[in-house]
Amino acid sequence: MILRPLIAILLLAVSAALAEGLPDLGDVSQATFTPMLERRLGDRIMREIRIDPQYYEDVEATDYINALGDRLVARGSDTRQKFDFFLIRDNQINAFALPGGYIGVNTGLLLAAQSESEVAGVLSHEIAHVTQRHIARMIAEQDKSQIVSIAALAVAILAARTSPDAASAAAAFGTAGAIQNQLNFTRDNEREADRVGLTVLEAAGFDPRAMPTFFERLQRATRIYEGKGSAPSYLRTHPLTYERIADVQNRVESLPYRQVPDGLDFQLVRAKLRATLDSPREAREFFEDSLSERKFLSETASRYGLTLTLLRLKDTVGAQREYALLRKAGRTSPMIERLGCEIRTAVGPGAAAAQCYQDALKAYPHHRALTYGYIDMLLAERKPQAALQVVEDRLRSYTDDYRLYLRQSEAYALLGKNYAQHRALGEAYYRMGNLPGAIEQFQIAAKSGDGDFYQMSAVEARLRELRKQDAENRKDQKDRPQQR
Repeated sequence: MILRPLIAILLLAVSAALAEGLPDLGDVSQATFTPMLERRLGDRIMREIRIDPQYYEDVEATDYINALGDRLVARGSDTRQKFDFFLIRDNQINAFALPGGYIGVNTGLLLAAQSESEVAGVLSHEIAHVTQRHIARMIAEQDKSQIVSIAALAVAILAARTSPDAASAAAAFGTAGAIQNQLNFTRDNEREADRVGLTVLEAAGFDPRAMPTFFERLQRATRIYEGKGSAPSYLRTHPLTYERIADVQNRVESLPYRQVPDGLDFQLVRAKLRATLDSPREAREFFEDSLSERKFLSETASRYGLTLTLLRLKDTVGAQREYALLRKAGRTSPMIERLGCEIRTAVGPGAAAAQCYQDALKAYPHHRALTYGYIDMLLAERKPQAALQVVEDRLRSYTDDYRLYLRQSEAYALLGKNYAQHRALGEAYYRMGNLPGAIEQFQIAAKSGDGDFYQMSAVEARLRELRKQDAENRKDQKDRPQQR
């Protein structure tokens, strides 16, 4: 089930927390669960999620779900709240909100949705859970709950938001299990999230009828799963009732009918998920059948998925053939351009592949996957100076992109520049939330012996800054009197 290894990691974190001492939240009914504390808790959970194998890091899919989420957030009532959307590699239909504006979406939800408006409807519902501060309100309402630490709370919230297996794992540990059952969203929470989410969905230009349509389809699925104990995760974490569906249906009846076509990126991302997450044989059969029988929502997306699958199978001749048909259709996007450059690189890296990336980046300069692909091609060809130029140009605009620092470190390693390699790796780790790892890399850089006086002064200053931050974190983790 979803994130089972992560729950084990967090349970160990709780044990360590009890030994070392994390901030005691005490009787939360007497404390204010501020947005800052929410974000801090969300950051703590996300540090663990990002190292879990089921965290899906594909840049194009992640950028798509964030672009969709940002479009909805921009139409919400609380634009001050920072949101981050991420994907979990899991076939279960699910999405969940975490403290601090983090919203997780299972890949299975994207594949099961029959329109982009349906996905937007789910996201708008989750956004509403955050903007209405449902998690904070539930925590504050637990009059007698003694929450031992942020780590214990992280286990409980994550368990409540994911699956029964995860919840059982958390329940095996006393404190987290004691509160996880109280962290399921109430019917009032769900109705409020439906109401607010529906308003956001309609304001963002999506089909508001997609929300009750999606809910109805899931409700019908419950009859199939009854007695089998395997209902879709979304039904377990967001209980549906006929009254709730009827309420949403009544609300959309007063809205004007709006036919909203799916965006091409939505269809391409779905095709990419199937091409990369299914077995190559199954994916090839799926796309070939959909094209031959003309059973598809988008011919362009199906052709893209088949091309990507053939490239995955190392059938470059077949991939070239399908890509030519894809381009002949006339529709284009940065994802299609990037696929073409990947094929060029697979056929034979060199001037033609480099020119492909350069041309694509002129057309789509902000598409991160194109930038990473170009840098990776240059590194594979052992052209570190050219790779560094691309990295440093991009870092002027995207100073917090840890992936750029990782590639910068790799380029410096090829050049044999130890100081610069470890300094760049330290900056990458810092932006990934790994402060101890960052400090270690800067310490190695300080001892590298190949930095000049000014570089050594800079790395020592950075070390003092990071050590101060680490000391503040440790101070915050000292034992405090526990309420009994």
